[in-house]
Amino acid sequence: MKSADVNSTYGAFRLPQEADSVNHQGRKPAQGHSRRLRVLMAASLGIAGLTCASMAQAQLEDFEVMDNPAQAEKPFEGTAELGYNKISGNSSSESLRAGVDMTWFRQAWSYSFKAATKSASDNDETSAEEYLVAGRTRYNLSTYNYLFGLARWDKDRFSGYDSQSTLAGGYGRQLLIGPPQSLAVEIGPGVRHDEYEDGGHDDVGLLYAGLDYDWQFSETSKLSQSLAAEASDENLIGRSETALTVAMNDALALKVSYEVEFNDSPPPGASSQTDTATGVSLVYNM
Repeated sequence: MKSADVNSTYGAFRLPQEADSVNHQGRKPAQGHSRRLRVLMAASLGIAGLTCASMAQAQLEDFEVMDNPAQAEKPFEGTAELGYNKISGNSSSESLRAGVDMTWFRQAWSYSFKAATKSASDNDETSAEEYLVAGRTRYNLSTYNYLFGLARWDKDRFSGYDSQSTLAGGYGRQLLIGPPQSLAVEIGPGVRHDEYEDGGHDDVGLLYAGLDYDWQFSETSKLSQSLAAEASDENLIGRSETALTVAMNDALALKVSYEVEFNDSPPPGASSQTDTATGVSLVYNM
């Protein structure tokens, strides 16, 4: 299993507004958003400087960085994932996670499609329900440099949003080319359309950054870490997935994952700022 997040034509980049500005929901942007945006931009420039300095050396799906076409051994790779857990007795709980991830390679290009869902209930009351559909493309400019584009739609019942749609694109840098280790970082501008539970909506400009790390530490085991961040004058959204995948045979693998999603200024109706999910699932390699 390999790891699978625009330019100004998608809309003008929105600079942080004054502190007394109010968004659609009547919420004032939390203090420090402008500072966070500037910090992320400064950090991104630092990453860019680091990648330029390392160019002479050898070698952030949904959440996020995409498969490298230069490492592809066949024109298509895909996985299907399924996990289910049920507990009954004095209390009852049930959880389901399922997803499919497919990538096509053609010379310097790669194209990816991903769809996933997860749900959970406690004592017959739904406690989590989320859906994701995403597409990505990557074009290798050279061994270490690439361009990327992504489109993402997700719906989280307890996030305070009815749905969110994101477009982003920009520059990526392959810092390590494995095996055993691979590391890629990417950054670029984007735009997001937020639909709120009360029927309102907002369009926001954002700065996207992503990181993806894989470590194939044995013939059958791989540790992976994906990070993605969207910084805007409305909020800062971060996503992380840490996963351990162990192959049982050529077709099946066992995956243990821990996911975190953070929104520092969620809309009214959100259950919390941070969501976490621990999962164990069976993965089928297509």
